[in-house]
Amino acid sequence: MKIEYDKDVDCAYIYLDGSIGNGEAKKTIEINDNIIIDLNDKGQLIGIEVLNASVVLSKKALVNAEVA
Repeated sequence: MKIEYDKDVDCAYIYLDGSIGNGEAKKTIEINDNIIIDLNDKGQLIGIEVLNASVVLSKKALVNAEVA
């Protein structure tokens, strides 16, 4: 698992298994106003986008995240 954080837009992306190739996310589902998930062609969860990350995620998660 890898977390990237862009503090300019306060958005984080959680990669569940390494990186996601171009076009690998076949379906995107908005869970709520802050959480969007990406699924591959088999319906498996491959990534999670977190909007308003500084509010939704713990400070520890953001401190350890890679800067996007």
